[in-house]
Amino acid sequence: MTRPIDTLLVANRGEIACRVMRTAKATGLTTVAVHSAIDRDARHVREADRCVDLGGAKPAESYLLIDKIIAAAQTSGAQAIHPGYGFLSENADFARAVEDAGLIFLGPPASAIDAMGSKSAAKALMEKAGVPLVPGYHGDDQTLDSFRTAAGRIGYPLLFKATAGGGGKGMKVVEREADLAEALQSAQREAQSAFGDSRMLLEKYLLKPRHVEIQVFADQHGNCLYLNERDCSIQRRHQKVVEEAPAPGLSPELRRAMGEAAVKAAQAIGYVGAGTVEFLLDAAGAFFFMEMNTRLQVEHPVTEAITGLDLVAWQIRVARGEPLPITQTQVPLNGHAIEVRLYAEDPDRDFLPATGRLDLYREPQAGPGRRVDSGVTEGDSVSPFYDPMLGKLIAWGENREEARLRLLAMLAETHIGGVRSNLAFLRRVLGHPAFAAAELDTGFIPRYADELLRTAGELTDEFWHVAAELFVETEPARVRSDDVHSPWAKREGLRLGMSRQICVHVKCNGESRRVRLAAASCRSELARDGDGDGDGDGDGTSSTRTLFASKLAPTGVSRQPKAFRQSDTLYLQWNGELQAVTAFDPIAAAQADHSHQGGLTAPINGNIVRVLVEVGQRVEAGTALIVLEAMKMEHSIRSAQAGVVKRLFCSEGEMVSEGAVLLEMDEP
Repeated sequence: MTRPIDTLLVANRGEIACRVMRTAKATGLTTVAVHSAIDRDARHVREADRCVDLGGAKPAESYLLIDKIIAAAQTSGAQAIHPGYGFLSENADFARAVEDAGLIFLGPPASAIDAMGSKSAAKALMEKAGVPLVPGYHGDDQTLDSFRTAAGRIGYPLLFKATAGGGGKGMKVVEREADLAEALQSAQREAQSAFGDSRMLLEKYLLKPRHVEIQVFADQHGNCLYLNERDCSIQRRHQKVVEEAPAPGLSPELRRAMGEAAVKAAQAIGYVGAGTVEFLLDAAGAFFFMEMNTRLQVEHPVTEAITGLDLVAWQIRVARGEPLPITQTQVPLNGHAIEVRLYAEDPDRDFLPATGRLDLYREPQAGPGRRVDSGVTEGDSVSPFYDPMLGKLIAWGENREEARLRLLAMLAETHIGGVRSNLAFLRRVLGHPAFAAAELDTGFIPRYADELLRTAGELTDEFWHVAAELFVETEPARVRSDDVHSPWAKREGLRLGMSRQICVHVKCNGESRRVRLAAASCRSELARDGDGDGDGDGDGTSSTRTLFASKLAPTGVSRQPKAFRQSDTLYLQWNGELQAVTAFDPIAAAQADHSHQGGLTAPINGNIVRVLVEVGQRVEAGTALIVLEAMKMEHSIRSAQAGVVKRLFCSEGEMVSEGAVLLEMDEP
């Protein structure tokens, strides 16, 4: 018997909410969005047919409130709720509450979430079923002494993992016993904040494994199949960055063995809907069960690309009570697909999340073999309260290399300004020879960090000239109301009795240059800060030199840089990086030099969760001083050198802005 669904509420935000609503609308459903107070104008709200305000800002005040979400479904006329991923998607109490309210949950039964929602319980279940496990501790005793005893038995390095979570939250690597207590406390706080459950498990941290996962799907009639596999080995901070399907180099025999093991795991708990069984795969082809995610995965588009299936459409069909439309032998496997996750983060600062306004956001054009799943548009703000993922780019090809090159082309067409992003980092990953050769494991990014995380090179004279020229070219025209023909209101470089010349003072990446553009002869002169202005004033020691105004590289090959002018900022694509160029005001800069000095500042907007020192305390270099939570992750602010805490400017529970002074230190 099928259950009718004509209105669907999506209990999530961002790109997954937009993606679910896209399929829901295509199948004729009315869509309902829920949102926090600060998400009122978010893209998923704009794209929904109806919306309900949950209030609050933090997830615990909005997207994690079960009663409010169910009430939103009832008042909006929705018969079903799709949880997306994250938030309440793997919360058994939520699934039960949805069913108790007479609504349909587009996910597995609460009993299945209970069985697999706890990593400890899931591992115990798999151990009983004979599935190989990574050595670890999954006990109920959560005291430090119990973890220390288990660590001594298992051996370092170790990995703490939140039993109720995923997505890298509540995960900490421990290299030595001295770090065990601090890592446990930090992981527990992250887990409690993200999932409302601080319980941990401990397992051996395997060296150079691959992360391979199996997509399973089950209906309410006892049918269950696997939709091939995905390789998700390219990770940072224990979170996936690049995913692909199928896993390179996996033999049909190994694919079948892992797929059948995943199906058995799903059937053992009476699973229904979309789920993913994750394994660690070693070089010898042995695989170990890690966890089962009882929801749709972020990386599901690569599976859709190689199978031609719409997994959200399948979720809707299964929730209505319909059987799976195909059998295992009919599952397609065509070509290869690769996905990258676009994050608002700073790869040069250990992938610290970034917040702010997306002054510039341009996506590549979708088309054959090209897909874009995103949750933002230009002008949106990236909040410190939620995950910093902006969207995903997915490319499909007849083979892996075709997909890789197509995705590189898509990345080249993507432009993000106003907020730091991992865009250039993703280009370097996909362009790396080891990635091209499919030499994949979870240590890929740390191993090639020097190449993938290289700092930006020095900005050349050519860059400064092109930046200045385009800055002037893209400035809005200024017209005097009293004299529309006045030469003084135009940037034409008019100088009475002399050649036309424009002097432009611009800055980029904390550096500034003064560039003179000779309008008539298409020449420019450039002076470094502190040099004379080249017009004979000062002490006459100007070290300016002439650059040609044409956009020609030294080889004579024409350079056609992409540039975007947004208000007072010019975004200039240069050597694979998007540089933000603005006008430089030396007077304002001099005044800023008199601001507060000697203090440690907040690297990002966030919430102070721990102040670990007090005034007068002496600390050594590397000592953790303050723990800041942003986007559901903790970030320890450490002392760069030995010193004494002079003053504290923050307290636990306080929200601080990026750049705010948190404490002041003196030399010992």
